[in-house]
Amino acid sequence: MALSATLQSILARLHAAVDQLEAAVERRSDTDAAHANLDEELAILQDDRARLAIDLDSVLARSRNLAAANEDVAARLRQLGASVRGAIDNITSSGSMS
Repeated sequence: MALSATLQSILARLHAAVDQLEAAVERRSDTDAAHANLDEELAILQDDRARLAIDLDSVLARSRNLAAANEDVAARLRQLGASVRGAIDNITSSGSMS
């Protein structure tokens, strides 16, 4: 039995529609996979950002501690310098009186 021209035309359009649907499903699948990859990369970047923020906080705290220690050492050195100058002045002034 030969298919009529109308039926052949309908089947050809049906095949074309199914082909377009399969192509759309494949594109959607590719897009979903790409979004999943982007979501995973975003999660990794957010984890890295959180770790960097923790590291930065630690470095800033250490920097503040070092600055405070530096100020303390500078103050002690100034005191020591004043003490040494005073001792030298005492030695110089007592030596000139003899």
